[in-house]
Amino acid sequence: MPPAMTNLMDLWAAHSQLSGEDLVTVDFLLPTGIYIQMDVPREATIQHIKLLLWKQAQSYPLFPSLGEMEGHMFECVNQAAVHEELEDETRRLCDVRPFWPMLKLVTRNCGRAERLLDSKIGVLIGKGLHELDALQDQEVKDFRSKMFRISEEKMQRVQLMTWSEWLQACFSPQLEPGGGATPVTDGVNDKQAEASLKVTMHFDQSQYIKACLQAKECPHLTLVQVSTVQAMFEKEISAIGAVVNRKSSNPPLPLPPKRRGPSVSQTVCVCVIQVRAGLFHGTELLCKPAVSSESSGRSEHVWNRTLEFDITVSDLPRMARLCFAVYAVMDKVKKQKSTKNSGKVHYPVAWVNTMVFDYKGQLKTGDIILHSWSSFPDELEEMLNPIGTIQTNPYTENTTALHIHLPDYNPHTILFPPFDKVRTRGKKFHIELKEIMERDPLSQLCENEKDLIWTLRYDCMENFPQSLPKLLLSVKWSKHEDMAQLQALLQIWPKLSPRDALELLDFNYPDQYVREYAVGCLRDMSDEELSQYLLQLVQVLRYEPYYDCALTRFLLNRAQCNRNIGHFLFWHLRSEMHMPAVAVQFSLILEAYCRGSIPHIEVLKKQVEALSKLKSVNELIKLGTIKNARSKTKEAMLTKEAMMTCLRQSGYTETLSDLHSPLNPSVLLSGINVEKCRYMDSKMKPLWIVYNNKLLGGDTLGIIFKNGDGTRGLDLTLTWCISMVLMMIHWNKMCLCRIVPYGCLATGDRSGLIEVVSSADTIANIQLTSSNVAAAAAFNKDALLNWLKEKNSGDALEKAIEEFTLSCAGYCVATYVLGIGDRHSDNIMVRSTGQLFHIDFGHILGNFKSKFGIKRERVPFILTHDFIHVIQQGKTGNTEKFGSFRNYCEQAYLILRRNGNLFITLFALMLTAGLPELTSVKDIQYLKDSLALGKTDDEALKQFRQKFDEALRESWTTKVNWMAHNVVKDNRS
Repeated sequence: MPPAMTNLMDLWAAHSQLSGEDLVTVDFLLPTGIYIQMDVPREATIQHIKLLLWKQAQSYPLFPSLGEMEGHMFECVNQAAVHEELEDETRRLCDVRPFWPMLKLVTRNCGRAERLLDSKIGVLIGKGLHELDALQDQEVKDFRSKMFRISEEKMQRVQLMTWSEWLQACFSPQLEPGGGATPVTDGVNDKQAEASLKVTMHFDQSQYIKACLQAKECPHLTLVQVSTVQAMFEKEISAIGAVVNRKSSNPPLPLPPKRRGPSVSQTVCVCVIQVRAGLFHGTELLCKPAVSSESSGRSEHVWNRTLEFDITVSDLPRMARLCFAVYAVMDKVKKQKSTKNSGKVHYPVAWVNTMVFDYKGQLKTGDIILHSWSSFPDELEEMLNPIGTIQTNPYTENTTALHIHLPDYNPHTILFPPFDKVRTRGKKFHIELKEIMERDPLSQLCENEKDLIWTLRYDCMENFPQSLPKLLLSVKWSKHEDMAQLQALLQIWPKLSPRDALELLDFNYPDQYVREYAVGCLRDMSDEELSQYLLQLVQVLRYEPYYDCALTRFLLNRAQCNRNIGHFLFWHLRSEMHMPAVAVQFSLILEAYCRGSIPHIEVLKKQVEALSKLKSVNELIKLGTIKNARSKTKEAMLTKEAMMTCLRQSGYTETLSDLHSPLNPSVLLSGINVEKCRYMDSKMKPLWIVYNNKLLGGDTLGIIFKNGDGTRGLDLTLTWCISMVLMMIHWNKMCLCRIVPYGCLATGDRSGLIEVVSSADTIANIQLTSSNVAAAAAFNKDALLNWLKEKNSGDALEKAIEEFTLSCAGYCVATYVLGIGDRHSDNIMVRSTGQLFHIDFGHILGNFKSKFGIKRERVPFILTHDFIHVIQQGKTGNTEKFGSFRNYCEQAYLILRRNGNLFITLFALMLTAGLPELTSVKDIQYLKDSLALGKTDDEALKQFRQKFDEALRESWTTKVNWMAHNVVKDNRS
């Protein structure tokens, strides 16, 4: 079966490229009711197609009633199955790629310039602005209105700048800080303070809980909106009704995965449904969760109960969130007569979160519909997911919907009080000075330690300001007095360094004032430093419950003032637009950026169009290889020829030439060297695109385009690259090690770009070239040194060996600390100048591969005897060189230990990024162990020396693995 194409136009495009056709039949619908079908060039612009249509329409009835051609524009149904207005008529038909070759001509409304800008922004960010217009969400409307006003004012200031002022503003290394947030301006009266928060869940009795009858499927719960909503102040309990769709009176329901229960063959299950709700501030549970009663086993399940929480409204923190979980309770009974092993299994079905206060600081009231999510992270406490998004699932058709009602406590709106009113309600405490111990970010605090830290909070401020995260974890967020004291303290707390302030953006610190304080500290970051942490800061946006927040404003301000930061902010956001939980939030930020950086739109638009072309080429290759799968030779010839023909077409040549590289916007990609382009022989057929570059003195530049290569694989590589850059910075200050960072950028759903490192080859190829027998190649210790001698001579060889030594030390320490797995001879490369570097980081944090239950990697890092042979310059007795290498490794390890908290923080900020091997704090524990945090430098160095000796002693196992890899590779070729 051929792979699924993006849409029918993709399939047609691939077919036309293989067959040499240049025309496509398009149906045109005119506003006069006339239907015209005609063939148009697939490379033609929308403007040219409209001109052809106008000439053709002259011979049809009612033509005079159309009026002027400029008064009309085309609409189509795009790939997302929504209407798109083709206001930008410079686009080509092959770039528009409608779902079906049909264009509708419509009368253009007034304000063409604004509509053209909206159209360009919609195409650029991958989400039509009419979709945002259609959202009935006041928060979205208010955010867009505010950003539109700010962007308009900014563009007016830009227009008044001279060229030198504009260049300095857009590309200067140091920028001015942005503004802060505006507090809410009302309070909570005493009567309201004594009220309890009540939640009532309301489900329609006419809906169904669909329980799968097959043991391998998961039970699916569907609950939708009630036909009549009861509006009450004091909550009477609404009925929750559902019917089980079943074939027998008591069918067995599916079990959760093996880790959560016994096999189906051993168990008979009876299922009931419950709902659990909890109030959280960050990951802290503010009070005991509330649980509904169990549903009965009859056809209808009805709950009549109010869910109440043991906390007063006045004690609710501003960022409190209400978390729900729907789960099945299965009575587990062994088939044997004995019932000693009877019990209950709780199987999560769906979860959803909402904020208690809205974006204006108003306490939410009334009926709310929450469409839930069905994917559960591992090891959730109480089956509630406070770290999850507060956005409801946009795919409402097949999702569980919770209908909740939040009571009205007062006829007037209840607003969270601003800082000045909160402060006056707090009590003053006498502080005794005591010593505070600092720990790494993963360390847990017991209650006694929290009490001590809170008691000595002023001592913390004066002597340990960097201990602010520990103080925040010690606050009783369910007590109004503690919150008041904390907010007052924040006003006088010394400013932290930007790197220390990053931790305060973690999910554990959701308080609005804390996050504004953290962003205030980030304003001291240079543009270079901000670029290093930009990926993490974009992921942190997921933790922000409201669109308009200090972090969003900070990132927009810095991005609109520096083109390089704006470039990567754009791509980090756009690459996640396919994810429903952040699609609206990220599209709003992208729209705001584009409106405030209008000159940048055309540059980014060119890149988006180029990537669309590369995706079409990739799909063409996949289609061609499947059609000719029976003959590999025929496949290679026909597909390579089709690829070349495609790249030489004017539409592709024009779009793919003279654009700024998405990997590095300072590099101008002048034109493709078609003869050197190829596709790689792996499942997803990545493209190897070679560019000529005038700015590089005629040298070529290679880029790998991947499409469909793993859900988050490129992001994993991205995370690695960021860490590598940080390590390089830390190590280069001491001139200890070399790291070869290469560009890597996720550009969309399962797609992205990787920079090709020039003049480099894999260890596997170097070994295989030196031996006629693949099995023996891995054991030829002279192969690598001889290869370097071929590439270098005299002083250049000595310099290359020094570069190899320093880079090998860097990657030994880096791969050990980060737990990089799957290290074979095809993902370790060497440049002709001597630098060793690693590629393809699919496994991190100690997630090493195994086969048949046997670990494939038994060493903490790769240090083979052929590496040591190079380091010792081919002289077995050259212990001095090896001693220097070992010392480089040890010093680099100690430097990383001193920055251990930073690395833990950066990985913690990526917890919601969707990386398969980074989903919980337990995954980050690997870093704490590898860096030996909590130990002295002497103890840590002793541990590393043991690992170093182990890597050296067990290096023969690496050679065996490489031998097997070389044999498999040789058999495939």
